[in-house]
Amino acid sequence: MASMTSSIPRAPVVPIKPPEPGVGGYQPLNPRSEILPAGWNGFNSRPLPSAILVEHDVAFTMRDGAKLYADIYRPPSSGSDGDDAKVPALLCWSPFGKKFNGLAALRLMTPWNLGIPDGTLSGLEKFEAPDPADWVPAGYAVVNIDSRGAGDSDGTMVIMGTQEAQDGYDTLEALARLPWCNGRVGLAGNSHLAIVQWFIAALRPPSLKAIAPWEGCGDLFREQFVRGGIYGGDLFDKLIVKHMLRGRHGMECFREMYKQHPLANAWWNDKRPDMRQITVPTYITGTWTNTMHGMGAIRGWLEVGTADKWLRWHPWQEWYDLWGNPQAKAELLQFFGRYLKGEDNGWEQTPRVRMAVLRFGTADPIENMVVDDFPLPQTQHKPLYLQPNGLLGADAPREASIASYNSESADSVAFKHTFGRRTQIIGIPKAVLYMSCPDHDDMDVYVLIEKLDAGGRPMLNLNIPWRGIPAKSFDEFTPEQSTEVVLYKGPVGILRASHRAADPARAMHPNWPFHPHETEDKVRPPGTVVRLEIGIWAMGVEYAAGEGLQVRISGRNLAINNFGTTEHADNKGQHRVHLGGEHASHVILPFVLV
Repeated sequence: MASMTSSIPRAPVVPIKPPEPGVGGYQPLNPRSEILPAGWNGFNSRPLPSAILVEHDVAFTMRDGAKLYADIYRPPSSGSDGDDAKVPALLCWSPFGKKFNGLAALRLMTPWNLGIPDGTLSGLEKFEAPDPADWVPAGYAVVNIDSRGAGDSDGTMVIMGTQEAQDGYDTLEALARLPWCNGRVGLAGNSHLAIVQWFIAALRPPSLKAIAPWEGCGDLFREQFVRGGIYGGDLFDKLIVKHMLRGRHGMECFREMYKQHPLANAWWNDKRPDMRQITVPTYITGTWTNTMHGMGAIRGWLEVGTADKWLRWHPWQEWYDLWGNPQAKAELLQFFGRYLKGEDNGWEQTPRVRMAVLRFGTADPIENMVVDDFPLPQTQHKPLYLQPNGLLGADAPREASIASYNSESADSVAFKHTFGRRTQIIGIPKAVLYMSCPDHDDMDVYVLIEKLDAGGRPMLNLNIPWRGIPAKSFDEFTPEQSTEVVLYKGPVGILRASHRAADPARAMHPNWPFHPHETEDKVRPPGTVVRLEIGIWAMGVEYAAGEGLQVRISGRNLAINNFGTTEHADNKGQHRVHLGGEHASHVILPFVLV
């Protein structure tokens, strides 16, 4: 394949810390092989059920000559006795360090190790990747690679886009030609390891036979770094870049690129894969509670160009599902067994779409709800209008009125609805708000949908099973344990008013507007009323009779405690929400008949 990167502008490159022995599992470059015997337990966690041959620092040469280094874990007998001993490969692609494992990540970033029992992981698993202790005994090779610019791999570190896709293509095809490989390669993993699958698979490498993008963002500009037109890379900049990424040649910098190009250009748009080009069997997972990946999983389900695709929506935090959910592990083995090993194992009988429904508080979620499609065919999208008395109603107010809040603080206005019977809201909501600001020519607007208990108090959802942690209620959580990794307040919609232009022809759903972000349209003169269509992150929540829903509008993201800063805000003075007459602000909610 010819290179397509020449037409994409170069991004600013910033230095990152070089790899250090012992930090993040890093070991200096030293190509070698060793066999870890059955029972090996080098991380004092889980003994290996069988022997594993480890090839350290295997070099793969890209089309531009850059060398990327991988560790390969495979059965010791693979390839030694002819074709019958050849095995398929799972390629796990990311920049986080091929020896930075899940054990270290859980200790670094989660309370209670997410409730994953001790001894679950072997320590050979790359962060956000399957564990070789599960896969090598099942007859696979697991290939953990340092992507371009990571560790000792050559080149500048890039995050997604054409360059990373081409590198993945080249590596994948080289893997398929190795003497121990049966010529079939799959892509597996979570988050970065899932997102990159959209990009690599869209190039259609011939040896790629199946992908499992588990929790994969679908557009880095619109879903992660500049959602709604507002820079949102603080988590990436202050945790991932500072503490997790190591390399010798610098990295493309999202923050600096945004400073120079706050509107979408060719570089930003290259971070959105064309999922319609993906034609291999695809197993997608998603969860409501992740604030980066859910909409990408939905677009994948809607757009991936194969009939052989499955969507499992689960109620858990993504790392818990990957490592701590026995069902997830068993299904992934069955999926790849079918398409990488040709096993007649009944995978095709797996329901095509399964949903999860959150209930908040200490109530267990509903799992594995088999449905006909997503969005659910029985969905009724109903508008609820913002009322001057702070309620949501089925009818628009006849008289015009205004609700206002201080946009430079955590102030907000809220509107409530109480359910008279058990109700499920599953799908993609949207807010249509008529707003003005007499003090400024722009507005950053956040819309949060909270669940209320029968007493009208906002509720929280635990993203891991209660049975796996010592706490029995949210009152027992310390501030350090109260992170978005394990707690969920509800879905959020985000939009900067000057980025309100939308292209309906490119929207994957009427309630998820596609904002090109290619022009800036300030609100002039200040005080002008503008119509804002704000897509709200997908949700799946059940409400008992007497419980309620609250729509909260603010100038800040009230759903984020960690790494949510206001340094990128463009708010001044009072924001006015117009409630009636010709400016009948409302939300559209996906009610599901139960």
